[in-house]
Amino acid sequence: MLSIRRKTVGLTFIGVMLLLLSLGACTNQSATQTVRETVVVTQEVPVRETVVVRETVEVPVEEPIVYVYSARHYGQMETAFAEFTKETGIEVRFTFGSDAELRERLKAEGRFTPADVLFTVDAANLWLAGQEGLLRPINSDVLESNIPDYLQDPSNQWYALSLRIRTIAYHPDRVNPAEISTYESLADPKWAGRICWRPSTKSYTQSLVASLIVHHGYDKAKEIVSGWAKNSKEYIDSDTKILEAIAAGGCDVGVVNHYYLARLLDKDANFPVKLLWANQDDRGVHVNASGAGVTTYARHPENAIRLLEWLSTERGQRLFADSNFEYPANPAVTPHELIKSWGEFKRDTVQISEIGSLQADAVKLMNEAGYQ
Repeated sequence: MLSIRRKTVGLTFIGVMLLLLSLGACTNQSATQTVRETVVVTQEVPVRETVVVRETVEVPVEEPIVYVYSARHYGQMETAFAEFTKETGIEVRFTFGSDAELRERLKAEGRFTPADVLFTVDAANLWLAGQEGLLRPINSDVLESNIPDYLQDPSNQWYALSLRIRTIAYHPDRVNPAEISTYESLADPKWAGRICWRPSTKSYTQSLVASLIVHHGYDKAKEIVSGWAKNSKEYIDSDTKILEAIAAGGCDVGVVNHYYLARLLDKDANFPVKLLWANQDDRGVHVNASGAGVTTYARHPENAIRLLEWLSTERGQRLFADSNFEYPANPAVTPHELIKSWGEFKRDTVQISEIGSLQADAVKLMNEAGYQ
C-alpha cells in the first residue's frame, strides 16, 4: 500500500507539470484551453491501471484588436482608427462595403464572423441590423451619457455617432426661402417643374418619408408626397449632382444632406446654393444618423465597446464627424467651423428607431403616391 501511494503522488506531480506546460502553450491564442487532470486511484489497484480524466474548457481572451465592418467608407475613418490605436494600443482592422452587403455578409458568416463592430450610414440600416439579430445589447455608461436618448436604440443595440441633417437647398437668386420653410410646402403647385429629388430607392429619401408618417399619419403623408412627385422636374441619384443642378439652373430647389453642400463650399466658398433649416416653427428639421453597434458574435466585445465609447468622446467625435462635415451626436461637442457658421437650429427629436421601423411603409407610400 505504501509503494502505491508514492507512485500515485509522483504521477499527480507529472499531471500538474503537464497542466502548467499546456497552459503556457496557450497564452498567445485568442481562446485558451484550460486542461484539468484528475488522477483516480482505487484501493488495491496496481499503478498501471491509474485512469486520467481530461476535461477541456473554452475560456475567451481579449486580444488587443477589434475588427470593423463599415458602410461608412469616405472621410477619415482610417485616421480615427489610427488615433484610437495610438491612445489605447488596440489595433483596428476594417472592411468596407455597402450597408446591405455587410448585413448579408454577417448573416452568412454567423458565429464565424470576424466582425466585432458594424458601422452604418442611415438610421434605417441600424434598425434593420438590430431587427435581423446581427447586434447585441451594449452596456456602457459612457455611451449613455454622451449620446441623447433619441439617437440610440431603446434596447441599447446601437448608438448614433454623427448626424446628417436632410433639409432644403435652394438658389438664392431664384427662390425666396420664406416660401419654402417646410417639407410640406414643397407640395404646393407653385413649385411644379422646379424641384430635383433623390429617388425613392435611396434610404435617405425613405427615412424622410418615414418621418412624415410619424408626424402626419399615412394618408396625410401620402398626400404630401404625391404633391412632391407632381412638382418634380427630375430625379437625380446624387445629392452632389442635385446641388450642382441647382447652381447651374437645372432646378431651383432640392432636398439634400447638409454635408454635401459643406464639401462643395469647402472647395469653393462662392458656390451659389444655400440651405435653410426646415420646419423650424414646429417639429424641427429631419435628422438622420451614422452609427454603430457590437455584432452578436463579436470575439472582442470589450474592445468593440471601447472603440464606440472613444468615438463618442470629444476627440473621437472630431475625427469621426468633422472629417465629413457632419454634426456630432454628442451635444457637448461643437461642430466643424464651416457648418457651425450656419447657426443653431431646431432638430426633430423623434426616435430614429421609429423612423427605421417605418421604412417598408415609406416605400409602399411612395409607390402609391407616384414618387419614383
